[in-house]
Amino acid sequence: MTSTPPETPPPAAPTVSVLSLSVPVAMGYVPLGMVFGFLFVQAGAPWWLALTASVFVYAGASQFMMVPMLAAGLPVATIALATLVVNLRHMFYGLSLLHKLPSQPWARWYLVFALTDETYSVLTTLPPETRAGQMVTVAMLNQGWWVLGTLLGAVIGAQAQITLVGLDFALAALFAVLAVEQWRGADSSAPLWVAVLSYAVASVVMPQQALLVAIALCVLTGLIWPPSAAQEVTP
Repeated sequence: MTSTPPETPPPAAPTVSVLSLSVPVAMGYVPLGMVFGFLFVQAGAPWWLALTASVFVYAGASQFMMVPMLAAGLPVATIALATLVVNLRHMFYGLSLLHKLPSQPWARWYLVFALTDETYSVLTTLPPETRAGQMVTVAMLNQGWWVLGTLLGAVIGAQAQITLVGLDFALAALFAVLAVEQWRGADSSAPLWVAVLSYAVASVVMPQQALLVAIALCVLTGLIWPPSAAQEVTP
């Protein structure tokens, strides 16, 4: 009689330092949040309203767009519609992460809400075995940096005589770092080259709407690009 060898337990999910994943985002979110809080208060709104926007809206570019619209006295419905149009790209983010979303309803809905560009970039570089709780923690930390920056900008920046020159470049630097990390972790460099070429074409054809046209070209390319062809291109 032969004894059956014990079953090998499945490998444990890798331990990921969520703080180390979130620190690069903090380098961009804290100064940018300060700029938003500063500008929001300078537009005549109270400091607590800027903080409320970062907690319940948390939409980055849309929050900056809100500042002149609120200052101009535009109706809330107009601001909400503009925010919806700007953030339509997040629908594609969520669709690509459906298989990774947590099963708990509160965690699932929060991750959908907090899926900003930077958070999406970080989450897509995580190993497939990463626990859902760690993904939610990364998203919470990222929003925490943004809220902290907003609070500092609204409360301190509005009272102090400081210059904000150069802080607006933090977002461009952050996206550059995240793009490099995506490139290093990807199996193919094709998406990066498609994005670069799409923006080059868009800046020539429609320079005033280059970003919108480039996004449309990238989406169209993704729909028609053969998966096997993308796998053949290696960095």
